[in-house]
Amino acid sequence: MATLKAVRGTRDLLPPETELWNRIEATARQVFARYHFGEIRTPIFEDTSLFARSVGEETDIVSKEMYTWEDRARALSEKAQSLTLRPENTAGVVRAYIEHKLGESGQLQKLYYIGPQFRRERPQKGRYRQFWQIGAEVIGPPFAGSESPLRDAEVLEMLATLLDELGIDGWNLELNSVGSSADRARYNDVLRAALVEIAPKMCADCQRRAVTNPLRVLDCKVPEDQPIIDTLPKITDSLDQESKDHFAAVTAALDAAGVPYKLNPRLVRGLDYYTRTTFEFTHGGLGAQNALLGGGRYDGLSEAIGGPKAPGIGFAMGLDRLVLTLQATEPNQDAAPPQVHAYIAPLGENLNAAALVLARELRRAGLSIELGDGSFRLKKSFETADKVARRIVILGEDELQSGILTVKDFSTGTQSKIPRAELASFLAL
Repeated sequence: MATLKAVRGTRDLLPPETELWNRIEATARQVFARYHFGEIRTPIFEDTSLFARSVGEETDIVSKEMYTWEDRARALSEKAQSLTLRPENTAGVVRAYIEHKLGESGQLQKLYYIGPQFRRERPQKGRYRQFWQIGAEVIGPPFAGSESPLRDAEVLEMLATLLDELGIDGWNLELNSVGSSADRARYNDVLRAALVEIAPKMCADCQRRAVTNPLRVLDCKVPEDQPIIDTLPKITDSLDQESKDHFAAVTAALDAAGVPYKLNPRLVRGLDYYTRTTFEFTHGGLGAQNALLGGGRYDGLSEAIGGPKAPGIGFAMGLDRLVLTLQATEPNQDAAPPQVHAYIAPLGENLNAAALVLARELRRAGLSIELGDGSFRLKKSFETADKVARRIVILGEDELQSGILTVKDFSTGTQSKIPRAELASFLAL
């Protein structure tokens, strides 16, 4: 019988690496709380039409990468429902905003999420078919200020703060405006006309996109196509005055806050729902696939999936790539599991229950404790404890009766006799 393994494009996350994942998630939650974001948890699968209507039917995500199936476990009289594992989370958050009538509060909704997404991509370093994202969305009715360029700048400043607090140095913020839906339509016409002569010289995907969705040509990563793309008209030349003013206000706020950025007129992002501000944070430690996170404004997304007018802006951060970046900049940070406060070594199996009681007392005092087994020889207990704990606590019959525990500190080599009532305080030092 063949050995079962994780499905290609997925992986198991094991200690001590998961300690780093937990640290990233905890830091994100702390930063989001300071900016008044609350957590939202949406289902990992949705009706397929949600992604077709929001992300765009001509995007690679919808046309090539989604995990979709027909749900036939319904009444025979009903039509089978097409369901899809979420390839991204913004559409699900906006669907929840509409379904639960969050806009009726009259307040901005500031929501964040942490969880897995699914895309059938070619697996490579930092890119998996099941991958984790941290993301956030700011959405609400226009009268609540959801269209304000200040919202864009606040999200970008928050992300700069988050990366700094995670210890990621040397990040770069690339910024652009793709304008309103009218601007995009106008630019698509200009781009389509410019591509008529040169598209045949480009890759097969670009030749297809030149007809179906010209804006996606700018997303091409094929090296041979880059000089051609550099000659194409820039979207900034097709923006109306309102879009230009909005973008100018975003950059002015970033300048005032001291958040550095670089304008990139080719940055359009890969999803159809983006309008006006688009952005990416990149880092050189990731090589060619250097994007840490990205996002942008999506002022028409709610209406596109049947909801009220609710402009918004958001981002998604890939945890897999973030972990790679931190491992590259701090290569030894997760090399060993964290040490617990103490290892309890009962001297005989008859003391196992007493050792569990002692461990319970210490854990309830807030300490991390590893529990040994009375069947171990004392030498084995010491060898095991030395690998995982700062100290070893010996629990024999004498210690149990007298209430005086023998404690050895591995870092100093000193051995102490500690009253049971004082043990928790001593181990916490």
